[in-house]
Amino acid sequence: MASVFIVEDDIHIRELAVRSLADCGHIVRAEATAMAGLQGIIDTAPDVVILDLGLPDLDGGDLLRMIRAVSDVPVIIATARDDGAEIVQMLDAGADEYVVKPFSGAELEARVRALLRRVGNVGATKRIVVGGLDIDLRSRQIVLDGQVLDCNRKEFDLLAYLAEHAGRVVPREELYAEVWREPFGGADKTIDVHLSWLRRKLGETAAEPRYIHTVRGVGVKLVAPT
Repeated sequence: MASVFIVEDDIHIRELAVRSLADCGHIVRAEATAMAGLQGIIDTAPDVVILDLGLPDLDGGDLLRMIRAVSDVPVIIATARDDGAEIVQMLDAGADEYVVKPFSGAELEARVRALLRRVGNVGATKRIVVGGLDIDLRSRQIVLDGQVLDCNRKEFDLLAYLAEHAGRVVPREELYAEVWREPFGGADKTIDVHLSWLRRKLGETAAEPRYIHTVRGVGVKLVAPT
């Protein structure tokens, strides 16, 4: 059983998808617009998203990019658009699977199962623990020594990425690419600002680090305090 979030404005297709997936035991939620869908995906952290491209308030391709800015949830594009160039564009933009309408409920459910087998996270609660730092990737909650930290989206993404690679020095170029989804800007202080905010919340400073250590000229690493 997996949690599935559907963003589809056609009520008949939406009801077919919801019914077919729910009948197979999945937990299914759905929205008809891009912005409501984005908020729902952030709030519920589903195992997989099924996304239409022809949405009334925003093109689904733009929504896909917005999803990718905040989540690595597997995304299946389900659309009537069958242009080969657009399929490649969506896959390059971060989609994991592409299915062209019309499709049956059985085919859609099979694609959900196949995708989740590949990513291997059905029903998983992904947590990272480094020392007294406990990061829940699904609920997007950070707990430090039993206290919940109030972090914004990019602070969470940055700390989670460093924690996923704990002990390794992560180059700034990699942080820009993986956390900000942007090319590296050498003179940009964005990373420094976010690291400063995180250090304050972790009860440390750059001069006296506990978790976050800067390796000058190389990058940043996160380690458990000794």
